[in-house]
Amino acid sequence: MQIESLFGTFPVVASKNILLKKVEEHHLPELFSIYDNDAVFQHCGIIPKHNLQTVKKMIGHFERDYTKKSRVKWGIFQKNMPHTLVGIIEIMDLNQKVNAVTIGYFLAEEHWGKGIATEAVSTLVTFLFEEIDINRIQAEVMPANEVSKKVLLKNGFIKEGLLRQAVLWSGKGVVDLEIYSMLKADYIHGE
Repeated sequence: MQIESLFGTFPVVASKNILLKKVEEHHLPELFSIYDNDAVFQHCGIIPKHNLQTVKKMIGHFERDYTKKSRVKWGIFQKNMPHTLVGIIEIMDLNQKVNAVTIGYFLAEEHWGKGIATEAVSTLVTFLFEEIDINRIQAEVMPANEVSKKVLLKNGFIKEGLLRQAVLWSGKGVVDLEIYSMLKADYIHGE
């Protein structure tokens, strides 16, 4: 794992149509509209935030987590609208012993169904395998979240199984989670 490449300067990652970059304070209106929408977090372990000041403080938390090297949260932007935040994609649970990370992502509702999440995941996967030399990327998905499962499967992730009543998620209680993963070997052979 090339941890210094991840936590030196905040990495900007780009693909054909997508730009993953740091969320800044001027993105607050779009970030608030995402966190203020209950539908966005229907299948996430995140509680919606309906207070603008709370969401403003979260931008500082993103920075704090990055500085502590515990989590990286990128804003998802489309190259044709590079100043408009359309979603968040993140890596967490960095495990250097087994060279693995967990990813999560969510989009503003008005950007659902346009292939943005699929390309954002693809962009991040390429970066993690090729630049950071990660060996395993995993995602935890609530069984009812069919859309997210499709995003992962389109990107070559494999469903490993179901963890029954295994995790306490904010606002959801104890939940079942399906685990999807991709190994660097899968990525290399799938190209």
